[in-house]
Amino acid sequence: MKSSGIAPVSARQLVASTGIVMVLYILSDVLGLARSVAITYQFGTSAEMDAYYAAFRVPDFIFNLLAGGALASAFIPPFTTLLAAGDTRGAWRLATQVINLVLAVTTAVCVVAFLFAEPFVAYLVAPGFAPAEQQLTAQLMRVMLLTPIIFSVSGIVMGILNAHQHFVLPAAAPSMYNIGIIFGALVLAPRWGVYGLALGVVVGALLHLLIQVPWLLRQKIPFTRSLGIRDAQVRHVVNLMIPRAVGNAAVQLNFWVNVFLASSLAVGSLAALNYAFLIMLLPQAVIAQAIGTVLFPTFARMVADGKMDDLRRAFSTVFRGVLFLSIPASVGLLLLRTPVIQVLFQRGDFTADSTAQTAFALQFFAIGLFAQSGLEILSRAFYAMHDTATPVRISIASVVLNILLSLILIQPLAHGGLALANSIATILEMLVLLFLLRPRLGGVDGRNLAASTLKMLMGAAAMTLAIGWFQMTALAQVPLFALLGGIVFGGGAYLLTMLVLQSDEIALALRLVRRGRE
Repeated sequence: MKSSGIAPVSARQLVASTGIVMVLYILSDVLGLARSVAITYQFGTSAEMDAYYAAFRVPDFIFNLLAGGALASAFIPPFTTLLAAGDTRGAWRLATQVINLVLAVTTAVCVVAFLFAEPFVAYLVAPGFAPAEQQLTAQLMRVMLLTPIIFSVSGIVMGILNAHQHFVLPAAAPSMYNIGIIFGALVLAPRWGVYGLALGVVVGALLHLLIQVPWLLRQKIPFTRSLGIRDAQVRHVVNLMIPRAVGNAAVQLNFWVNVFLASSLAVGSLAALNYAFLIMLLPQAVIAQAIGTVLFPTFARMVADGKMDDLRRAFSTVFRGVLFLSIPASVGLLLLRTPVIQVLFQRGDFTADSTAQTAFALQFFAIGLFAQSGLEILSRAFYAMHDTATPVRISIASVVLNILLSLILIQPLAHGGLALANSIATILEMLVLLFLLRPRLGGVDGRNLAASTLKMLMGAAAMTLAIGWFQMTALAQVPLFALLGGIVFGGGAYLLTMLVLQSDEIALALRLVRRGRE
């Protein structure tokens, strides 16, 4: 009998891995903030920044269409199944063939985009830009087209490590990406302007890959030259990936439409929209992505072993835990949006007007933060069951609604309308997926979920009152004190309310901490 390439994971190991990954995601977020501070200091909400973010859309679209989350969600379950069955050689053959195939296709698409950069920008990306700004956007896009090629390999490597329950290097990779962009903003940009920032993105992508390579080299992988087009396992990955890729394309299309629409708004609107979205993603990454990254291979292993009852219990517990953290994060970000931006960004070329533009969008993005976090766990539950089609269909419907709402809300709310449309569509997407998951798992512990959510909303109400009271004090007139005081008083009110209401999530957190120390 062949030995399995992976061993079962204990609860203690999961707690430890989740803790490590969350720390690394926090580090990545800190560096992400440093990256944004460096960029805003150098460029503010200028026309150059509008061009940079518009140029970023095409490489990002290619990456998310051909690799990114779509490839990882399709690759990990079959790869994990082969490892669990003890077919290590077959697992490595699948991995190397997928890398070859994705690398070849991504490179070909990037070459086409490079050749047709100008018409892409003029007609499809930012038709509202002036001709000079369109030319700048096209040139920046050409520089950053190297990144999807690099990330197409790095994404598969991350999936390989996660499937082996190695989370440290993949979780550290985003920090390396941020370091590369910071290098571009602080070292290259003073010499080459916004082109230096674009080069920093490429440097960051290389660092993202290289930090994971040492572990891979130690495995002495039997490399396969084939693209695996006729291989049944590769076809299985492709079949799983296609629906997810379509869903990712729809999501990226929505971002594309935002650029398209925002290009005709006031200068700086697109940059402000992107800054607000990045701020919203910071707590989402720590809360949901870290947990989802660690638990996805475990979800897939439960499905491979036929332990659907375990999957149901694990999903219910994790989903409630994510809501427990993300609901107060949504409220806090909404109420403290202005001091957050002032403390982080308002210096150099990022003026008070830039703060006002960004805060206007952030208030609408914050409404949907809890739903963005919940989707990270919901989608992984479907992917673990080898079902990439259901989340994709709902995602496409959500994107269509998002675009329709954007067209309606941009008139009264400008770039804030684009943010509000995103939040409304995301909340509805999360609710629909939760409803569809219930019969697949035989329930999602609905009573406990409803009771826990009600307690969280009561805690959020107490948090709102506490922050509102503090904002009327003299200390709150200083941005740093307003932010710190809001976090302390608001967070304290939320936790105290949860303790009084005897929240299951606090009790669970305490048990997990004790178990992790044992």
